[in-house]
Amino acid sequence: MSDLSVLITFTGGLGAALVFGYIAQRLKLSPIVGYLLAGIAVGPFTPGYVANHDIAHKFAELGVILLLFGVGLRFHLQEMIAVWRVAVPGALIQSTVSTFGLAALLHLLGWSWISGIILGMAISVASTVVMAVVLAERHDLHAQIGYIAIGWTVVEDILTVVVLLLLPIFFGPAAATDQNIGAVLGLAGLKIVGLVAVVVVLGRWVIPWALERIAKTRSRELFTLAVLVLAVGIAVGSAELFGVSMELGAFLAGLAVGRSEFAARAAGDAMPMRDAFAVLFFVSIGMLFDPMILIKAPEVIAMVLFVVIVCKPLAAALTVRALGVQLETAIPVGAAFSQVGEFSFILGTVALQLGLVSETGWSALVAVSIISIAINPTIYRLARRYSSKTRKPAPTTASRRQEIDFKRCILVGYGPVGKIVHRLLLDRGAEIRVIDLNLETVRLLASQGFEAMYADIRRPGTLEEAGIAKVGSLVLSADIEDAAEIIKQARFLNPELRILARCAQLREAPFLRRAGADVVAAGEAEVGVALAEAVSAHGVMDHDAAIKQRDAIRSRLYDAPITK
Repeated sequence: MSDLSVLITFTGGLGAALVFGYIAQRLKLSPIVGYLLAGIAVGPFTPGYVANHDIAHKFAELGVILLLFGVGLRFHLQEMIAVWRVAVPGALIQSTVSTFGLAALLHLLGWSWISGIILGMAISVASTVVMAVVLAERHDLHAQIGYIAIGWTVVEDILTVVVLLLLPIFFGPAAATDQNIGAVLGLAGLKIVGLVAVVVVLGRWVIPWALERIAKTRSRELFTLAVLVLAVGIAVGSAELFGVSMELGAFLAGLAVGRSEFAARAAGDAMPMRDAFAVLFFVSIGMLFDPMILIKAPEVIAMVLFVVIVCKPLAAALTVRALGVQLETAIPVGAAFSQVGEFSFILGTVALQLGLVSETGWSALVAVSIISIAINPTIYRLARRYSSKTRKPAPTTASRRQEIDFKRCILVGYGPVGKIVHRLLLDRGAEIRVIDLNLETVRLLASQGFEAMYADIRRPGTLEEAGIAKVGSLVLSADIEDAAEIIKQARFLNPELRILARCAQLREAPFLRRAGADVVAAGEAEVGVALAEAVSAHGVMDHDAAIKQRDAIRSRLYDAPITK
């Protein structure tokens, strides 16, 4: 495997994903559809350029780790525990219904019960990656829908690990059948408990201690590197030392870091890498698809697809509703499970090696995964639209303004200017959340009872984490690099937002106003105004005349044409 082959696969995969993702977006389809089509286009079953699947899969694994790490960062452990009363019985019931439902249908085609049950187990597992992406698109990932659905998939992952342990014992070589099943399952249980214990210890003491020292270096590169090492290191260690999936390890790593004060900044640092590599996950899946299987085994594909997009969601939704969850939540939770993913391939591969599933069954699994992943965003969107009819109508512009708390403010930067703004806003009764990259400052504010968040405002996701959608104003009190892009993003996330920005030089003010800032204060202009007012204070000019002079000076300064 040459270095050039790696680069060509990486570039070709991302390039195809960009083209097909853009086309899908223009056709008002989910970009996931475009990424899967890109994988088919660069795969071995279509003419033209063929990418190296092994290389693409390795890049995809990194994306999956970062994605699940990011999901874990945003999930609060208490909320996860609260939904386990739904997630555990739900996963057991839905998996059982899907497994035996498909086995019964395939038995009508002459399949053995064993093969049908194994394939049923494979398709009963949903992809956490696909689910996280689809839920995030609809802003449901960190709502009750997301907590139930992700908690559910964690249970499914654990169940799949158990199945993967048992298959070689029951169906492997004769030597493997001599193993004690209780001992194997007991050892697996101890490993999972041990992993959780290790992650709890790391999250409570080791990770905060290490990140604090790295944060004090003020190096963005070192902090980003530390986040990457934590996510990948714990994920790989979970697989190598504890025998669980890297996905589960990455999720637990995210939960551990998410309990610390570094969660927001870690999420922002991981997001750019996560988005780029996660795209290759869908490309690598698309590369497995042979279009000819649609002709060779259409009846098998039809039955498997029926179970995945009809039986699974229906079983999940009815189970959630029966466990006391409202219908408006149960319907989209069910729809989120209308797909299969990465664990299905792992289980299918093991079953194929043991001779439990035929090549036709494996090909049908791949085909259905491609189709279901492609249409899952549409199914979820329709389910979301239908479920919304069971609750009050979507807010109008007027009610949207009522949802925004105009007394709440996000203040970026707590330097000398930020301290003055913070004090004045407090005097006027405002509720303020400070975002700053000085860890000591954040801790001091928190100890005084003020809201403070340790994060980099330039990183994607920081504004959403700070609650930008429901505040009345954003104050950029620091002279921030790329302030115009931050203003544009804030304006997009909250069109009703009032944005006040600071810059050092007058020539920067017009750009910030065009980006969407309502008020811009340039340092050199305000110094000039202050000096002029100080001079006027010793004259005979009355108060009203002084105000008019100040406003006239500001107007001339800020409205003057830009000169180089």
